[in-house]
Amino acid sequence: MQTVGFNSILSMRQCILLARRQFSATAQSALSGSQTNDRQLPPPPIKSSDKMRGWQLHNYGDIDELQLSDKLKIPQIRSSNECLVRIRATAVNPIDLAMLRGYGATVLNKMRCQPGDGIEFPLILGREFCGELVQTGMGVPADSLSLGTRVWGVVPLQSSTGAHAEYVAVPSYCLSPAPKELDDCEAASVLYAGLTAWSGLYITGGLGGPCGAATASGGGAHKRVLVLGGSGGVGTLAIQILKSQKVQVLATCSENAIEMVRNLGADFVVDYNNREAVEELCKYAPYDIVLDCAGQGGQQAAESKFDFRQYITFSSPLLANIDKQGLGLGALKNVFDLVQTNVKSVTQRGGLVKWGFFSPAPQGIQFLQKLVEQRKLMPLIDSSYGFGDLPKAFEKMKGGHLRGKIVVKL
Repeated sequence: MQTVGFNSILSMRQCILLARRQFSATAQSALSGSQTNDRQLPPPPIKSSDKMRGWQLHNYGDIDELQLSDKLKIPQIRSSNECLVRIRATAVNPIDLAMLRGYGATVLNKMRCQPGDGIEFPLILGREFCGELVQTGMGVPADSLSLGTRVWGVVPLQSSTGAHAEYVAVPSYCLSPAPKELDDCEAASVLYAGLTAWSGLYITGGLGGPCGAATASGGGAHKRVLVLGGSGGVGTLAIQILKSQKVQVLATCSENAIEMVRNLGADFVVDYNNREAVEELCKYAPYDIVLDCAGQGGQQAAESKFDFRQYITFSSPLLANIDKQGLGLGALKNVFDLVQTNVKSVTQRGGLVKWGFFSPAPQGIQFLQKLVEQRKLMPLIDSSYGFGDLPKAFEKMKGGHLRGKIVVKL
């Protein structure tokens, strides 16, 4: 009996010691976790009463329609896959100037308005940005996009709240961690033009075969592509994308931009105003793709002097026809225009005319990010402005003849 009692007391003492050790370990772990959290604090939560600055549009028209306000509501996350970003830098693209004038309003307004809600304004323009992730929906995995991450992203065309403001809410597939190789302004000037070029080459043009459009693998080695307008925002990135994939690249630009375009890696560059130089492009025909980044449009394809298999233009009449003639007649006009243009181009130049578009595809973002990390793609910045001078950035865009992108710093 005494032995049993002694063993019982010993067991009780061992249990007490074990419990003390466990408590001490738990306390140290909690303290360590608290210290870790102190070092990696997430951004403060956004209150519903918080306001932001932003440039709003209440009517379509010219640049004087842009109005700066510091009392705008911060966009709210409305679906589980959305993210809220505090913007550090953004850009002005030709699509912003076109949308300011009402381009695509018929289609885009139907996409952005809820059923029974005909409210079209106010609008905030801006299609791309670099910033800090401050809030995510419940469906966004924390391991892929954590709060406080520096991100770059794009805004879908149908969104009424763009990136020309201090905050923007976008679907998570439009975002990715920003490359460390780029500063904020550089990161804010890649994705819209880069995804436009990528989409035209790989989705519309099928340059890399089925995997080129469905994955971030790229492709197109040993193909021959002519880039019209090689010194603009889309053209400069298209040339770098093509050269990274070992494509033979020829380009046109103005005389004073020839050296710059050559430095991007183009194999042969000509002044588009020099007729004799343009005729030299016939020596390299037929082209696998002629990529129109100069706004010439598909109607000019049949008038060119060189043959091609595909002529891809980003200046399609798709939305403009619907703006002018409505959804029904506009759609019929689009079919007629495309058929008529292709009959001429196939007959005279032997290839098809296709319309290219911006596409916020995650695999496209991954492709561009990979090229930046490999230092095979670097954006060219024409000029930069402060947020309060955004109308001046629009004036610069309106003037044309750019050498890269126009960025706006917040």
